[in-house]
Amino acid sequence: MIIKYSERFESEFFEIYIFIAIDSISKAVKFKNELKKSIENILDMPYKHRKSVKIDDESIRELVFKKYVIVYKIYEDEIWILGIFNQNLWDL
Repeated sequence: MIIKYSERFESEFFEIYIFIAIDSISKAVKFKNELKKSIENILDMPYKHRKSVKIDDESIRELVFKKYVIVYKIYEDEIWILGIFNQNLWDL
C-alpha cells in the first residue's frame, strides 16, 4: 500500500506551512516532519482513525493532528490524502 497526496491537500498544507513559517521557520519544519510521520503511520492501521463525521463512508477517515483534521480515503492498494483543515473551522 502507498500514500498519495491530492493537489488540494498540497495547496492547503502549503498555506498552513507558510502561515507557521511567518512566525518561525523551525516550527514550520518541525510541523511538516511530524505531520509526515503521522500520515505515514496510517499505513500500519488505515482504519485506526475516526470515520469521517461529514461523509458516511467507512473508507473516508480523519486523522486529527494537533489542531488540524487530515481527511483521507482508503482504496485497495493506496491511501489518498485529500485535505487538511483547521479543526476549529471544520464545523462552519
